Amino acid sequence: MFSRMRITKSTENCLEQTEKLKEALAEAEAVIIGAGAGLSASAGFVYTGERFTRYFSDFEAKYGFRDMYSGGFYPYSTPEEHWAYWSRYVYINRYMDAPKPVYRKLYDLVKDREYFVLTTNVDHCFQKAGFDKRRLFYTQGDYGLFQCSRPCHQKTYDNEDVIRKMVEAQGYVADADGTLLLPEGVSPKMTVPPELVPYCPKCGEPMSMNLRADHTFVEDEGWHLASERYAEFLRRHQDRKVVFLEAAVGFNTPGIVKYSFWRMTHQWKNAVYVCLNNGEAYAPDEIKNKSICINGDIGEILYRL
Repeated sequence: MFSRMRITKSTENCLEQTEKLKEALAEAEAVIIGAGAGLSASAGFVYTGERFTRYFSDFEAKYGFRDMYSGGFYPYSTPEEHWAYWSRYVYINRYMDAPKPVYRKLYDLVKDREYFVLTTNVDHCFQKAGFDKRRLFYTQGDYGLFQCSRPCHQKTYDNEDVIRKMVEAQGYVADADGTLLLPEGVSPKMTVPPELVPYCPKCGEPMSMNLRADHTFVEDEGWHLASERYAEFLRRHQDRKVVFLEAAVGFNTPGIVKYSFWRMTHQWKNAVYVCLNNGEAYAPDEIKNKSICINGDIGEILYRL
């Protein structure tokens, strides 16, 4: 439907658009949030720069990585080194809290409303901020879960205990707030003990992260239940006043949130589409009159709301 669309960028005053959003939220009977990586970036979960150097300077020096994603795809020669990298990666992006309260601000905006969250983020920030896990659908997995790399069965496994042991074995300690620290004078090890390397309890193959990277991604029972709850929420609210609130979604996987929100806004007579994005806030002409687009950092936009 939108394959030959013309894009209309918002030219109205940002304050004007913010007031329109307040009005739309006040009238809404339900809010459906679609969240992308920009939301976590606004909260401080960035994968480059000082944060990358602080935790991966040894890998940066050895391999020349400049961001966490690059290191995550590198074919390490041993599983001990692979999990040294990934345990740090998972810990700081899943078990440490985001530096800024952006998710909490979003929660405060919808906590007393009928809401549901569809997200491609895998860092657990929604639940940490107070969102009801029964109103969340993490489509792309969770940093907190392992799965069989093969996979020989459709089940996932909580990894918090072993991830903590892995980072501790490298020399790191966690303070009272869970922040990962390296004691003064200690150089981190770039391997973990062989006994901490995770293997599938059923077939013995190596475990991998439960992240949608290829056809091996495991959609476990929890994933399917969340999918069913989301579908049921949509079914119950399709004839009511709904705000589709797209929060910092890019074009890595637009079919999951962005395109589906455009389609439903077009089809549902009482729907309003909201796009909050830093530099990419727009909507197709087909739903222009039902859209509110605000360019800017989503944390700042939520603060104004």
